[in-house]
Amino acid sequence: MAEHGAHITTASVADDQPSIFEVVAQDSLMTAVRPALQHVVKVLAESNPAHYGFFWRWFDEIFTLLDLLLQQHYLSKTSASFSENFYGLKRIVMGDTHKPERLASAGLPKKQLWKSIMLLVLLPYLKVKLEKLVSSLREEDEYSIHPPSSRWKQFYRAFLAAYPFVNMAWEGWFFVQQLRYILGKAQHHSPLLRLAGVRLGRLTIQDIQALEHKAAEASMMQQPARSFGEKIKSALKKALGGAALSLSTGLSVGVFFLQFLEWWYSSENQETIKSLTALPTPPPPVHLDYNSDSPLLPKMKTVCPLCRKTRVNDTVLATSGYVFCYRCVFNYVRSHQACPITGYPTEVQHLIKLYSPEN
Repeated sequence: MAEHGAHITTASVADDQPSIFEVVAQDSLMTAVRPALQHVVKVLAESNPAHYGFFWRWFDEIFTLLDLLLQQHYLSKTSASFSENFYGLKRIVMGDTHKPERLASAGLPKKQLWKSIMLLVLLPYLKVKLEKLVSSLREEDEYSIHPPSSRWKQFYRAFLAAYPFVNMAWEGWFFVQQLRYILGKAQHHSPLLRLAGVRLGRLTIQDIQALEHKAAEASMMQQPARSFGEKIKSALKKALGGAALSLSTGLSVGVFFLQFLEWWYSSENQETIKSLTALPTPPPPVHLDYNSDSPLLPKMKTVCPLCRKTRVNDTVLATSGYVFCYRCVFNYVRSHQACPITGYPTEVQHLIKLYSPEN
């Protein structure tokens, strides 16, 4: 009889562990959210740079702030991130073998909560910034912005040479962990869960009932604050909770649409996307004011509009068609992410070197 009971306990523990398909699906959900929102912001910035250019320039920081509110809300209320909760999963604290398992409605303990937030929000932000830094350094290295003998150039060339191997080791670490998870040799499909001190499990019937009961209680409880400080604290708490709840509700409603966008912007559809979303070729200027005091274009066509000198190393901006010195337009685009003449949102990748018959 005892053996039969032990068998049932072991089976229930095994059933609690989600399959590799569930954990990979919840990982890909938040991966699809960032490029989808980024494309929406880019379209808005291209349509009206003056009003929406700020959101494009500071997209990473704004997205990280919203992601922080979203994940903190779900981790403290449901013991899971947004994507994990969407797929019916929760985070279970490791090492609590002698304690009864916490219900999902209790939220994560503070230690595991902040570890999870750091690994879910801060780490992806730093990774995106590092990738942009590497891309920028490669652009500078390609066009030889720094003198050949500078120590800085030797340092970042060594960094660029080592980065692919570091990135390969990072991705390989995740791949090996997923392989061990598939073979049943590990309780975590991601090393980040182990660093956070948690593992993933499925929501039980008790968890679902507790979450529903907690939501019902929250909607019914309306305790007035006694002091002015408590009123402010309560208002801030409600505002942050409302913002997180609104964001989570919007993502829940549009999650399948975001999955469609992930497929739409896959490598197989890149040519179609470029043809549909490319900026229209601007018409050539017909009536230009070539007065000496013109704030935009110089009188001589061989003069750079930025430095007002004869162009050196002619470079055209693909988003607008205007030609500048490479150093002038590179520094301007890197600082402002816009065309100096038209104001179109622009990136360093839009610079195209022009070769004349003389050189």
